Amino acid sequence: MTSMQKLYLVAPLAPLAGALIAGLLGKLIGRRASHLVAVLGVAIAFIASVVIFRDVQAGNTFNGSIYTWANSGRLNFEIGFLIDSLTVMMMLVVTFVSLMVHIYTIGYMAEDAGYQRFFSYISLFTFAMLMLVMSNNFLQLFFGWEAVGLVSYLLIGFWYTRPTAIYANLKAFLVNRVGDFGFLLGIGLLVSLTGSLNYAEVFAKAPVLAEMLVPSTDWPAMTAICLCLFVGAMGKSAQVPLHVWLPDSMEGPTPISALIHAATMVTAGIFMVARMSPLFELSETALSFVMVIGATTALFMGFLGIVQNDIKRVVAYSTLSQLGYMTVALGASAYSAAVFHLMTHAFFKALLFLGAGSVIIGMHHDQDMRNMGGLWKYMKVTWLTSLIGSVALIGIPFTSGFYSKDSIIEAVHLSNLPGAGYAYFCVIAGVFVTAFYSFRMYFMVFHGKERFGHAHDAHDNSGHHGLAPGQKPHESPWVVTIPLVLLAVPSLVIGFTTVTPMLFGDWFKGVIFVSERHDVMGVLGSEFHGAFAMAVHGLSQPPFWLALSGVGLAWLLYLKFPTIPASLRKRFSFVYVLLDNKYYFDRFNEVVFASGARWLGRSLWKGGDQVVIDGILVNGSTQLVAAISRLSRHIQSGLIYQYAFWIILGVVLLLAMWSPYLRLGALAP
Repeated sequence: MTSMQKLYLVAPLAPLAGALIAGLLGKLIGRRASHLVAVLGVAIAFIASVVIFRDVQAGNTFNGSIYTWANSGRLNFEIGFLIDSLTVMMMLVVTFVSLMVHIYTIGYMAEDAGYQRFFSYISLFTFAMLMLVMSNNFLQLFFGWEAVGLVSYLLIGFWYTRPTAIYANLKAFLVNRVGDFGFLLGIGLLVSLTGSLNYAEVFAKAPVLAEMLVPSTDWPAMTAICLCLFVGAMGKSAQVPLHVWLPDSMEGPTPISALIHAATMVTAGIFMVARMSPLFELSETALSFVMVIGATTALFMGFLGIVQNDIKRVVAYSTLSQLGYMTVALGASAYSAAVFHLMTHAFFKALLFLGAGSVIIGMHHDQDMRNMGGLWKYMKVTWLTSLIGSVALIGIPFTSGFYSKDSIIEAVHLSNLPGAGYAYFCVIAGVFVTAFYSFRMYFMVFHGKERFGHAHDAHDNSGHHGLAPGQKPHESPWVVTIPLVLLAVPSLVIGFTTVTPMLFGDWFKGVIFVSERHDVMGVLGSEFHGAFAMAVHGLSQPPFWLALSGVGLAWLLYLKFPTIPASLRKRFSFVYVLLDNKYYFDRFNEVVFASGARWLGRSLWKGGDQVVIDGILVNGSTQLVAAISRLSRHIQSGLIYQYAFWIILGVVLLLAMWSPYLRLGALAP
């Protein structure tokens, strides 16, 4: 094993070591040592990722097995790494954002009783995500896929004494099982048709798969495989209708909200589809389906952010919408634009979540934006970094979000796949919606009238305490603000510095595959004249003016005339009720699936458990033995004349049974 291959192992194993030490020995070594070892593990992983990134930049890649777990015929179950440009980009994003979250957690969770346990969980989360993105086979991919789901369950329900947290983590777990079932079916189809779990071997057989049918059906095998794999992505990356778990994940502490939404779990589906581009390119049906689902998520989940008053939930619905943009890009075969937006989004979304957490600290754990206002005077670092995150999110030219989002919009506009027209409408309208709800949050939190420190909001039913009368907000400690500043820098400049190689250069050459008839990024590349010229051109394009219109409308409604939203809510109450109830997805799931499962469970309990198992098999068998015993005890009476009677009766019965045979024997010659 070469020194570089050893470094490949160090990247995921360092966070794992930190997780084990903090989790198993945390009580012995104390809080300070626990967070030091966890932060050190992720820092080592980040440094290793940087070294590996530089090695890939020099033209060195790796695709090989590290450990063979088992063999079954020609099928090998291995742990292996695929180190290429897509992998190292994901490694840098995951480890950097995770490192910022680890540092931030020192301040945010300082007073929590589960301090060591939380550090163990988030380090384990980082390990699982690194194993996922570094995998070179479907077995390891599935291991990482399930591991991030398991750890997200633990983190969402971290405050396990709260019923809402237990409900949220169970909901996330069950919804992801639905997606994972489809994902496992897709892997199963691939293995059955190719006889391999290795990416390279499967991709080499992709043209043959495109000509095959699913056994015993007339379904195109490639379309079935891609749709099943994408169902898994719908669960992990929270696409309609498997999106319902993501907003409720806000029940977990804010640092894990940032980690889930920015760099780990929800990006796994986007990464997986991009990695599977050699398969998806051979099924236009699957691509169209991906595009329509992503477009629906991008627009309609954005609408829900407009009516939210919890600061974390606004950012959560923003994540749903932006994941929709990434998914639309995947459907338009603009895979590089999708993962580019994944990267830029990771920085400004982590910034917004951690900024929201800083606000929550300053407000003494009050998350209701209606109890805020005017915070910019008291929390200047949080205010400025949140503003940077907001302008990056809405895609103002020269910010990182502009380069990735504008590329997606243009790619969808150029696509000729079925559903592209609908998708383009959704992503262009989503620009206005995103700007409106983002700056609604920004204005309600940082500007306008101060609405905190009143007796009615000092405590709410969720257990969150607000500012008491006379109290003022305060800036967060340095362990909270330093990650904000460090995330604000790439939120501004990472798009400008990387758009050329990642979207219009050779960075993903040989990694992402696009057929000639779907090469929308190639068409865009012919019109690209540099990052500066792209931003200047963007100042005259519809997305920029739609974003400004959204900001202007938010300013008008929430700063200039703050009474208008309440009157609009009354006038259009039916729309507000629809959005407030999240399009009744949760209600539908409760009535159709939860009630159905409850009825099935009750039927199995009453009919299967009580009647068949307890009534017939357990109690019935004992009653049968008792009945036989009651009958047989009359035979064993101890009276000689009864025994003689039974002997004579037995002889008579035997003679009666055998007499025909005896008669035949006597007649025989």
